[in-house]
Amino acid sequence: MIKVKVKSRQVVISGHAMFADPGQDIVCAAASSIVITTVNGILTIDDKALSYKKANDELVIDILKDSSDVKKLINNMISLLKELSMQYKDNIQIYEEV
Repeated sequence: MIKVKVKSRQVVISGHAMFADPGQDIVCAAASSIVITTVNGILTIDDKALSYKKANDELVIDILKDSSDVKKLINNMISLLKELSMQYKDNIQIYEEV
């Protein structure tokens, strides 16, 4: 299962969807696409707005700037991941810490 932990200035994504075999897993592909597109978009706007670290099966995104563009893009990413989790409840979960 993919777990997405959302904090005020950090998003941590870990695990595997296990929907299908590696290379065939549409849930992993969708989640990866959503996250990578968002991170790349933010870094295109401001390369100092966030940092990220990938280790093993975990991606940690630290939000360094609290601009309106960054907020909108991160919120959009979370919203898209939530939509995905509604369709694939057994494969992705979102945890929000406020």
